[in-house]
Amino acid sequence: MVGHQECIMEEDNRAPQLWRKTLTAPAPFADETNCQCQAPHEKLTIAQARLGTPADRPVRVYADGIFDLFHSGHARALMQAKTLFPNSYLLVGVCSDDLTHKFKGFTVMNEAERYEALRHCRYVDEVIRDAPWTLTPEFLEKHKIDFVAHDDIPYSSAGSDDVYKHIKEAGMFVPTQRTEGISTSDIITRIVRDYDVYARRNLQRGYTAKELNVSFINEKRYRFQNQVDKMKEKVKNVEERSKEFVNRVEEKSHDLIQKWEEKSREFIGNFLELFGPDGAWKQMFQERSSRMLQALSPKQSPLKGWARCRDFRLDNLHKL
Repeated sequence: MVGHQECIMEEDNRAPQLWRKTLTAPAPFADETNCQCQAPHEKLTIAQARLGTPADRPVRVYADGIFDLFHSGHARALMQAKTLFPNSYLLVGVCSDDLTHKFKGFTVMNEAERYEALRHCRYVDEVIRDAPWTLTPEFLEKHKIDFVAHDDIPYSSAGSDDVYKHIKEAGMFVPTQRTEGISTSDIITRIVRDYDVYARRNLQRGYTAKELNVSFINEKRYRFQNQVDKMKEKVKNVEERSKEFVNRVEEKSHDLIQKWEEKSREFIGNFLELFGPDGAWKQMFQERSSRMLQALSPKQSPLKGWARCRDFRLDNLHKL
């Protein structure tokens, strides 16, 4: 990569731009930069570093670790190390598999994977492979390290109560804060705790029992459990669809009942209007009855009318 092959410690106005290339490309390995660091490198105090340094003299901060299953806790620690000073260059040392297995234990990721993970962290300017477990004066001088960043908890290992004790005594130690709730050990604990879940998951995804180091009996048990889970899922889906159907039927039934009640009220109203005590049917019946009676009654003859008139006149004459 252009720029990574030149030493950023040289007096060059382009120096700040050189290490910013790590934002668009992986950070270089220290043994591939060919940086001899020939520029003057005067020792800095923490106070001087915090005040700021010239652009061509960044504060060289070193952070190291195993970085197995690289996670947000690692990234936050490196972010803190990178931002300790206004003008800094962050070197990250990653211990090899041999050293790690000897002093700490087996890792999930091998050293090549761990190196590569660090190269792609935005805060890292340079990665040092096969970093020492305990920092020596020769190592610090070779890489022109100004300060070492790590959390302040004493790190007991390799027969020492604190592998950073001599760094602290030399005034080169700058503490960072750990991120609670996340660590490589926590992640491994989750996987171990839910081992059956992840074994079944990977069997479903095509991994073989041999690749997962699963016995023949456990493989059959996991596959049977997967089939049971599939059946449960199908039953659950059927139940959900049935509930949806019932809900739709209930909604439609409610609408039908409401419409029926409205139509019933309308029907009853019409019925009463027609057949009620004062309804149209009664009036019509009375009118028809009256007409029928009139039609059936005999008409008075003219002679009877004349006789009644005569009797009326005779009665009036006698009174006189």
